Amino acid sequence: MARKKATRKKRSDNKGDGAARSVRPFWSGTITFGLVSVPVDLYPGNRTNRAPLRMLSPEGEPLARRYYSEKSGNDLQDDDMVRGFEFDKDKYVVVTDEELERLAPEQSRDIDLRKFVPLEDIPPLYFDRSYFLVPGEGSEKAYRLLAQTMEKEKLAGVATFVMRGKEYLVTIFPENGILRAETMRFPDEIRTPKEIGLPEKKKVSAVTVKKFEKLIAKYSDKHLSLQDLKGEQTEKLLKLVAKKRKQHKDIVEVEAPERT
Repeated sequence: MARKKATRKKRSDNKGDGAARSVRPFWSGTITFGLVSVPVDLYPGNRTNRAPLRMLSPEGEPLARRYYSEKSGNDLQDDDMVRGFEFDKDKYVVVTDEELERLAPEQSRDIDLRKFVPLEDIPPLYFDRSYFLVPGEGSEKAYRLLAQTMEKEKLAGVATFVMRGKEYLVTIFPENGILRAETMRFPDEIRTPKEIGLPEKKKVSAVTVKKFEKLIAKYSDKHLSLQDLKGEQTEKLLKLVAKKRKQHKDIVEVEAPERT
């Protein structure tokens, strides 16, 4: 057991700088296609940077949500609840946990790369969550070769994998020698412009187009600086909290309930 822990530490020490090592992978698997196998770790590509707010009572006591019966108003425990699929208004088919387990995809650690397609063929509308794929121990050479070849050919890989009992569709992108992954929505989860009712394309006069071109040019930059894009709402909230703490204003402290 001690040897296994030492191996994991050594593996972490070989990757990136200190900041990168502080992030842990939450899933590990293997990219597979043909006879090729590339072990990788999946790291989240983004983080939540919003100030957490919790609901309180007027007396400052933390509130909790509970399931209750709409008919009787009684609170329900986990053992009292079942899942149901509403097939018609107020009509449900009950589905048990055992039935859901039988329907779940087979557990696997493979990222099954089905096909390579041109990068521009993947509509951004399908993207859901971003991840980094980091080479596993001993797979650095194969990983770099795959990333460089895909980048040279301007290709993306479309794959599927199973994580926590759920099947995901994922696109693998090459980017500056590394691989990124975007989990994707399936086609039946995407709305079309026709469903939303967007207006049809109409012809616009050349004079109007010219005016818009000039207006857009006025607000255009040659390069996008992502550092300039800041969420001001969270920043303002944190300043407000700091101000109230300094003034000892609107501060409540509630004793934690005793556990029985």
